[in-house]
Amino acid sequence: METIEAILNRRSIRKYEMRPVEEEKVQLLLKAAMYAPSAQNTQPWQFVVVTEREILNAFMKVHPYSRMLAEAPLAILVCADKTLEKNEGYLNTNCSAATQNILLSAYALELGSVWLGIYSREERMKDISKIIGLPEHIIPISLIAIGYPAEKKEYPNRFLPQRIHYNKW
Repeated sequence: METIEAILNRRSIRKYEMRPVEEEKVQLLLKAAMYAPSAQNTQPWQFVVVTEREILNAFMKVHPYSRMLAEAPLAILVCADKTLEKNEGYLNTNCSAATQNILLSAYALELGSVWLGIYSREERMKDISKIIGLPEHIIPISLIAIGYPAEKKEYPNRFLPQRIHYNKW
């Protein structure tokens, strides 16, 4: 699959078939995440793969936009490891790059996915950390619902030339 095709056609999928995602695909998603760029190549991420229904249901109780987890067979929690960060202030940026790699790779693997924001909502961060039992130096950044899509979304036109500026505003 061409990179530009994946970028332009990937959509946020919130309805999933009730079938598991193969472990080989999960490992490819995680590998792609770990190849994301990061400030000074710190790679400050940690990942929690969640397949237990009880935990997915617990997420739905604390994240107001997570109803799709009722159908998703898995979610990947992207976390930042404060002990691996060299430059303060880049944890969210670095982990967002890893999150985007997961989203694009899911599309390439014919999976659906949607990004659920956690950082910087203090209450969500605290609740998700408690559910998973994260150590204090690990910060939850994003949660990605993943599964085989049970919906198809159309390609929207998002290219807006009026938002492009050359050299100066």
